[in-house]
Amino acid sequence: MVASLGSAELMDGSVLVQLLDGTQYDLPYLWLRDNCLCDDCRVTQTQEKRFMLSAVPVDISPQKVTLELGTLRVVWPDNHQSLFPIDSIHSSSGTSFAYQSVPWPKAFSPRTYNWSAFLTSKTVAIEALESFMQSGVIVIQQAPREPGTLEQLASVIGPIRELLFDRIHNVSVEGHVYNIAHTALGLPPHNDFASYSFPPSVQALHMLHNEVAGGESIVVDGWAVLERLRSDHPSYFQILCDFPVAFRQFDDNNETYAAAPMVRCDNTGNIISLRFSNQLMQMMSPLQTGLKAFYLAYHELCLRIADAEQDYRSTFRLEGGEIMLVAAHRILHAREPFEPTGKRHLQDAYFELDNVANKLVLLKRQRDDKHD
Repeated sequence: MVASLGSAELMDGSVLVQLLDGTQYDLPYLWLRDNCLCDDCRVTQTQEKRFMLSAVPVDISPQKVTLELGTLRVVWPDNHQSLFPIDSIHSSSGTSFAYQSVPWPKAFSPRTYNWSAFLTSKTVAIEALESFMQSGVIVIQQAPREPGTLEQLASVIGPIRELLFDRIHNVSVEGHVYNIAHTALGLPPHNDFASYSFPPSVQALHMLHNEVAGGESIVVDGWAVLERLRSDHPSYFQILCDFPVAFRQFDDNNETYAAAPMVRCDNTGNIISLRFSNQLMQMMSPLQTGLKAFYLAYHELCLRIADAEQDYRSTFRLEGGEIMLVAAHRILHAREPFEPTGKRHLQDAYFELDNVANKLVLLKRQRDDKHD
């Protein structure tokens, strides 16, 4: 970059940076002081912020600003100087943990990966995790059919998130029955533990044995459902973002309960979470304001989620030795009914998307460092 990159001008409460390519940054004075990159304002060993904004007055104003050779220089009243490379200002809007979700193609089926390669090959792990972050679901094949195998996933996707009702849950028609999953009935699309204030964001479902007729697995791209609902009925979508819904899951020893809207968006309107579980949803008070409008929106959402003909839905059989990994704040999973004439035993455990994203960043960094 050259010295004539652009200009910087002191405005009322901010610095206006105008670049020759047309880019503009309106940088508040407090933002500039708070984000100083110098060694006095940062912990040099960790690059954590050391400076505390309370150390300066709210009406602080620079003495001088200049833009030279791609760097914004700010001189403060106490002669402290803050240097901001324009690249650092530009990159502040991004994140290394970007969840680059992409729509499913028609006739979508989750991509498959070999268990041993997933655990031992960085190349395969990177490819698998990138696919997972984009589509929200992958299948890992040829895994051991031994109980507790899901513990080994921690080396690639991060530690198990322990919840109530067992660290690794057993799902079969035998043993501890505390919800519909432990029956032979069909299981409608849902994400697990909607009854938690912050439900787990990744779920691994490991089929140990599947020797029954029926019981096909179903996945639904909940975010695709919501985007179409937002386009067709924006008022319904907004109701689902605002109206609190109660969910409860319990047995003789445990009780979990949460009341929260079904849809959560970030501050730019991007969908970041769908909370949906027909079986855990509780009766709501008829005195709750907006109940009638909510049920109209909820009915439309249910129609779309249950529609088996849509391209945001995929049905397949999960065989013994296969593990389905789902991004649980996006993907709803389900199961067709089955005939309990043979053995069907599934184990599931929960993880966190932040840890998966972190592992992907580290693996890619290791790969790139090796190629340097």
